[in-house]
Amino acid sequence: MSTARSHLTEKQQVVLDAMGVDVWTRRIDLATGTAPVVAPAGDWDTLEQEALGCTKCPLHQTRTRVVFGVGDRRARWLVVGEAPGADEDRQGEPFVGRAGQLLNEMLRAAGLSREQVYIANILKCRPPENRDPKPEESDSCEGYLQRQIALVQPGLLLVVGRIAAQRLLREDTPVGQLRGRVHRYGPAGIPLVVTYHPAYLLRSPGNKRKAWEDLCLARATVPPLTVPTGRPLG
Repeated sequence: MSTARSHLTEKQQVVLDAMGVDVWTRRIDLATGTAPVVAPAGDWDTLEQEALGCTKCPLHQTRTRVVFGVGDRRARWLVVGEAPGADEDRQGEPFVGRAGQLLNEMLRAAGLSREQVYIANILKCRPPENRDPKPEESDSCEGYLQRQIALVQPGLLLVVGRIAAQRLLREDTPVGQLRGRVHRYGPAGIPLVVTYHPAYLLRSPGNKRKAWEDLCLARATVPPLTVPTGRPLG
């Protein structure tokens, strides 16, 4: 896997080297000047139709709408959450309501709009009363997310919240111990940065500074193509 350093200042690179952070970009074919194309796991229309009609677990009996995903299907960043809530279940879109508004603010602080990332959840259907997903529900549904990742081919996964982070990393370490470093996901070793879920930050605003640090780490690892606001979250 190649690294790219041209977008960083010398001071930034010194800091990242001291932290042991690799700066990742997609490998470039020097002969063609293009990134390699990985065969997608089915096309988007087929995948979405499969998800919309899914009956793999009992959650299909209680959902209002399947919450497939939204955003740029060629995004550099793919944001992964846990599961739809009540607002998402009604609207069919991930991260709406107050938590969604805060996520939008987080992305803007990092130099991205909501439309410039792809947003999806581990589960595509809401668990009743917003309870934690059961292991068998996650087992049934995670394949959809894996295929979304294969189609988007993101440069970075920004994973928000305990359940999503523990699921993708296959460990039960608390979020506070998972954040602050770059993990790797899947055979391709996609950089993965963990931060707090926006819903948690609404309840615990004192941790917004830590979430800002996570966004800075994500941006330093795989920079967006736009200029960040350069200010911590309010």
